[in-house]
Amino acid sequence: MAYAGRVTTPEAEQSQAPRPEERLEQAVRAAEQALIEYEIAVETYRVEVENFSRLHEQRLGPLYSRIEELDALIAEAKAARTGDPEDIRRAEEARAQVLPIPGVEELLHGWMDGNGLFPEAAAMLTDQAVRPPERVRPSEEARKLYRDLARKAHPDLAQEEAERLRREEFITRVNAAYARGDEILLAELAAEWAAGPVPPERRPSPAEELYARLEWLTQRKEMLTLIACELEDGAIAGMLRLAPDDPDALLEEIATRLRADIEQRETLLAGLQGQG
Repeated sequence: MAYAGRVTTPEAEQSQAPRPEERLEQAVRAAEQALIEYEIAVETYRVEVENFSRLHEQRLGPLYSRIEELDALIAEAKAARTGDPEDIRRAEEARAQVLPIPGVEELLHGWMDGNGLFPEAAAMLTDQAVRPPERVRPSEEARKLYRDLARKAHPDLAQEEAERLRREEFITRVNAAYARGDEILLAELAAEWAAGPVPPERRPSPAEELYARLEWLTQRKEMLTLIACELEDGAIAGMLRLAPDDPDALLEEIATRLRADIEQRETLLAGLQGQG
């Protein structure tokens, strides 16, 4: 016997509740996109901090080194004048602070040669003009290109292993270009991606796989949060927060104070040496 009340029409089918996996798929897609945006933000910030750290060392490193050397010379001059064992101990400690650390001479590459500091580094100790350093942060156009490429080519959007590997290799090149602020190369990579194979459409996944995917995304987000916190808690990030729009001016202000400290120490040292 047929029951008219149970006849299902196309309209009735459309009004039925979605399949159980549909809302989970939507949640996973939303989590994937949110993670990508967060990764972009963390990577952008990491590059800013790393570049500012290099610039900080390039501009202020020689000044700090000069202050340490003057402190050692002052302590040695005092010890030579008094002969006091405590002064001698302090002089030895001060000198130990400026002695090169074995095994890290390569860290000085680009700053010193056999005759001492290179001209660019020596100029930092004075008011002489110096070759402009690398830019602190990538240009706005480089940032735009990077964000666009990261959104389109992120490995997390791949479902097949071969496609994931292709995206990982490509994103590695994108990250390297962005870290250098290479706007031209980023534009070339954007053109390369646009001409490449189109990723296949997402296929519905079993509920178990979706849950596992969502759990992985959560763990990844937690890891990135730790990285972001470490960056924000660093001294370099703290300096960046003081002058986000003009970090060059902040470094110049610090350099001015350091040069004044150097001048005071040089005056003190000259007085001690002249009292022989």
